[in-house]
Amino acid sequence: MSSATTTTTPRAGDLALRRALPADARAIADLIRSAKATAMPWLAVPHTAEEDRNWVATVLLPEQDVWLATRGDVLAGVAALTPGHLEQLYVATEHQGAGVGRLLLDHAKRLHPGGLQLWVFQRNARARRFYETAGFVLAEVTDGAATEEREPDARYEWTPGGSMHG
Repeated sequence: MSSATTTTTPRAGDLALRRALPADARAIADLIRSAKATAMPWLAVPHTAEEDRNWVATVLLPEQDVWLATRGDVLAGVAALTPGHLEQLYVATEHQGAGVGRLLLDHAKRLHPGGLQLWVFQRNARARRFYETAGFVLAEVTDGAATEEREPDARYEWTPGGSMHG
């Protein structure tokens, strides 16, 4: 992995990947908030938009490896990683189904060739199918008591060469 802050990586069609910058914080927070509201209208919203923006600026960007998928100057998706974990993966609603999520997920796998794990809400069937199709295997389910949203979730794992059927 390059240490350069603005490393641009392979393109998929008209999409490009780059590392997030501090100046991207507001756009990232707004994309995540909007994508959650569209994909999971049933999900509790424990924070205000301003709290989300502050969290992205003061926690997410400084503590995680954050990558953006862009179409020209338009933010299409975001992925955030910590060692061995895909912490966040969100695609702007208007860019869903266009390969943005797959581009970000494939990049995450390249950055973490030893494997990845992630959490997804159990009711988010579309996301679960996306990860299962990409080779992630269900490893654990919880009642959601440990999440801010109090929503049952599921942990998935991906290992290179791993079976899609566990």
